[in-house]
Amino acid sequence: MSNRRMARECALQSLYYADSMKSASETTLSHYTDGFQKELGENFSFCEDLVNGTHKYLTKIDALVSTYAKNWTVARMSAVDRSILRMATYEMVFSPDHAPIPAIIDEAIELAKKYSTENSSKFINGLLDQLKKERK
Repeated sequence: MSNRRMARECALQSLYYADSMKSASETTLSHYTDGFQKELGENFSFCEDLVNGTHKYLTKIDALVSTYAKNWTVARMSAVDRSILRMATYEMVFSPDHAPIPAIIDEAIELAKKYSTENSSKFINGLLDQLKKERK
């Protein structure tokens, strides 16, 4: 497994945790992600950026996801799918890193296959494919 994929997995776990708490602050998120520091090594900062950036832009991210999620509300999505979509949307639209969009979408699909339902990867792929035009 690549180190960036591991960082995305750790970020997903942190975002899922934050989603389940409903009141996570940056301090709470930092406390949770700190547990991954040793495991991730130099990629820890990438994980932190994904978590903190997603948290920072959450309202804008949810609005974007809602725009492209036909017949779905963000609240109606499973917590895992919602967390994957939020993280991928942050990385595609708001992150200063500007990773290649196909790589971001592929990573989101792989996370969905590993952590969510059988149909989630198709749903996430379709939504992110539409959302990619938002990248400036």
